[in-house]
Amino acid sequence: MDLSGIENHVMYGKYPCRLPVWWGLFGEIGLDPGIRNIAGRKVILRIEKKFNRFEKMLAKLFRAPKEIRRPLDAKNSMLWQLCDGTRKFEEICKILDSLFHEDISPVIHRTAAGINLLKEKNLMTILNDKFSGKWAIGQGITPKNQTLKELDQSLGIIVEEE
Repeated sequence: MDLSGIENHVMYGKYPCRLPVWWGLFGEIGLDPGIRNIAGRKVILRIEKKFNRFEKMLAKLFRAPKEIRRPLDAKNSMLWQLCDGTRKFEEICKILDSLFHEDISPVIHRTAAGINLLKEKNLMTILNDKFSGKWAIGQGITPKNQTLKELDQSLGIIVEEE
């Protein structure tokens, strides 16, 4: 399958890669791409909230949650799992196109938009070379700069080893 014009895209030949963030899987198994370590489940991200002094007082007063849980939809969940720094942008586009067909059309623009949105939120980066393992990108790993409490098992979030 050939994606017309992909060789002219700014991300062509680049390796999208997740940045350190706690993530797990939830929900029923959906589309299965048949790729090792890629589940057909949805992804949920957990990010610790950082408060200034005044915000800490308000958070304590109003019993605000200490973390953000951001569930991703099926397409962005698949994108998240595929962006492990070992696949080039064009390979990710081809996989997403084969799974979602016209639901993700035009695949090049939609994939780039998804990556850019995650990049804007400091959840993803674009590498020129294959990811060398400089940081932890696996499931259930709390980044060094965060302190997340143990997850309540009743939520049904799955953390498997990659």
